[in-house]
Parts: sequence; C-alpha cells; structure tokens
Amino acid sequence: MEGRANTPGEACARRGAAVLCRGPVEPLVFLANFALVLQGPLTTQYLWHRFSADLGYNGTRDRGSCSNHSADPIMKEVETLTSHWTLYMNLGGFLVGLFSSTLLGAWSDCVGRRPLLVLASLGLLLQALVSIFVVQLQLHVGYFVLGRILCALLGDFSGLLAAGFASVADVSSNRSRTIRMALLEACIGVAGTLASLLGGHWLRAQGYANPFWLALALLIAMALYAAFCFGETVKEPTPARLFTLRHHRSIVQLYMNPAPEKSRKHLALYSLAIFMVVTVHFGAQDILTLYELSKPLCWDSKLIGYGSAAQHLPYLTSLLGLRLLQHCLADTWVAEIGLAFNIMGMVVFAFATITPLMFTGALFSAVACVNSLAMLMASGIFNSLYPATLNFMKGFPFLLGAGLLFIPAILIGVLEKANPHPEFQQFPQSP
Repeated sequence: MEGRANTPGEACARRGAAVLCRGPVEPLVFLANFALVLQGPLTTQYLWHRFSADLGYNGTRDRGSCSNHSADPIMKEVETLTSHWTLYMNLGGFLVGLFSSTLLGAWSDCVGRRPLLVLASLGLLLQALVSIFVVQLQLHVGYFVLGRILCALLGDFSGLLAAGFASVADVSSNRSRTIRMALLEACIGVAGTLASLLGGHWLRAQGYANPFWLALALLIAMALYAAFCFGETVKEPTPARLFTLRHHRSIVQLYMNPAPEKSRKHLALYSLAIFMVVTVHFGAQDILTLYELSKPLCWDSKLIGYGSAAQHLPYLTSLLGLRLLQHCLADTWVAEIGLAFNIMGMVVFAFATITPLMFTGALFSAVACVNSLAMLMASGIFNSLYPATLNFMKGFPFLLGAGLLFIPAILIGVLEKANPHPEFQQFPQSP
C-alpha cells in the first residue's frame, strides 16, 4: 500500500541479509582494544624471554640479582634486541599504515564506515594469526613484522578507530559530541583494564599460546559483527574508487582550504599538539613493558598486567571528570589538565626504581588519539633512544617525553587565549 511507513524490521530486511541489525560501534572498539591490549605486553615479554633463552640470560628471575643495579652486558643485549625488534615491527606497520589509513579513512567518507571496519577487523585478525604461528611453532621473530604489515595494509587499529570515531560524529550533535567521544574512550578503558588483568595472570599460569588464541577468537567475532551487525552511519553511501590520489588530496585540502569558521594556522597548531601528545604516548608505551621487565624492577607477567590495567584507569575516570569539568571549563582547559597529569606520570617513570612508584606514575597516564605519523615517529625516537641511554640513565626517554608534552600544553593554552570559546557556558548548570 502506498504511503505506509516501513517498520524497522522491514527496512532491515530490505537492506538484505548482509545486515542483521543496526548495532552501535562501541562493541567493535571494545573487542579490538581488548584483543590488542591482551597481545601487546605479551609480545614484548615473548621477545624478551626468547632472546634471554637464546643468549642464556636468567638474571631477572633471581630477585637477588634484580636488587643489584650494576651493569649486566647480557641483560643490556637482551634489552637492545627486544627494543630494536619492537622498532622493526612498528616501523613496518606504521610506514604502510601512514598511507593505507589515510587512504581508507577518506574512502570510508564515501562508501560508508562498514567497509573500513570490516577490513581493519580482518587485518587485526591476520596479525593475531601470525603471532600464534610464531609462538606455537617457534618461528623467527621477523614474522611478527610480517603480521604488522598485513594488519597495516588493511587499515590497522588506527583505521578502525578513525571509522569508529567518525561514525559517532556522524550521528551526534556539536553539543553531545565530546561526551560521546569520551564514552567511546571509556569502552577502550574497560577493555584495556580487563585484558591487562587477564593477560598477566593467564600468561603466568599457562604460557603465551592461550591468550593469543583468545585474541583470535575475539577478532573473529568482531569481524562478523562489523560485517553483519554494525549499523551504517553514513546516510547515503556512494561507490568510490579506493586506489586514487583524490583521497589523499582531500586531506591536504583540509589544511590548505579550511572551512570559513576555521583558521588554517589554528588547525595546523592543534594538529601539531596532537602529534606531540601521540608521539610521547605511544613512544613510551613501546618501551614501558621492557623497562618493567629489566633491572631494577624485574616485574613478572602479573605485575606487568596490573601496571597496564592502572594505565587504563584514566579512560574510565575521564568520562565522569569531563562531564563535571565541562560545567566550569572549556574543553581546551580540560585538555591542559590531562597534559599536566601526563607530564607528572612521565617524570615519575623516569626516576622509578621501586614498584609502588611505577604504579603512581601509571595513574597519571593520559589518553591520546591515534595518529599514524605520530606513532611512526614515536617508535623511531623512543626505541632508538632507549638502548642508547642504558649506560647513563635508562629512564631518560620518559623524562624527554615529559619535556615534549610542554609543547602541546603551551600551544593549546596560546590558542585558547587567542580564540576563546565561551560556548561551554551554555551547558545547563547542575542544581
């Protein structure tokens, strides 16, 4: 009958069997981050113990040896090899991802968010599968690099987050967008905390293989959800070529021809601030597990899990804190507060020689968005700097990170003073 409104069930059926329902993006981000956090520290610990076995090193398993701060050349060689192979994995992934993530991100603006979410899910799945083969068959650790490259080709976690945050932006208003983004990051925090606690205990009880198998199962479920359950947020998806320079040109035009209400200078400076935050955040993450494994801390897998869980606590508290602070502060000054705590955490890490101090620093960790170019720089700087500073101050990279974070703090403050945003006062005041 003409004019009859379609029910949601009829609309879903008309779109075909490919879409079973219109689910939100949060479960995808949760599952992806759970799988990644479960694998990340385990991969570093696997490299550490693999190289330790190859070189005949057993120092960190002896608590008496750990209390001895004297230089151990074999331990330094294990640290250097682990740091360098972490660098190789990240360089391989980020060099490829630098082009693929920008290409796929702009492509998703045309064809919709679902294709990118499916591709990124498959990439993460392939990386987990390669890691399982390395652990189970004792393959050369170079295959970890292959897994990272395959993942990056299909969008990597950066592509999945880009599509996830873009899908939230597609359906949120200007006023609700900040809270919606914070809610999405809270999902990241819950997943990271649970995965950290589970991974540390599980590794200690059953070894490396089973946590990687769980990650693979979760990523399979995530890929199926992205393909059949995610509700597309782009209202009118249109076919578009993937391999074209038009997608990269659209990113360049964002900086060359900004919208009338935006300043090109402000856009560039905010991008620089994000770049510096992400560089420090991911650079420190690359070497943090290695720092905890070595003297004088000599943490086991359980303590590393607790430390990683503590680092994800800001994701859980940021939602409540952001909502409360928005009543009296603009978003820019909320960001300044986050940077201040991040700087404090980096300084604590730099001088930490006992376990309680490391947990204090972890509680100051701040949240950053993903940026492929920043992560490329992060791995190159921090993984190269860490072996070079072992002889005089192994915590120096964290101290450098604290200093670098003053740059975005100053930039954000200058920009807010130059162009204040009084709209935060429009939020309803609590009674």
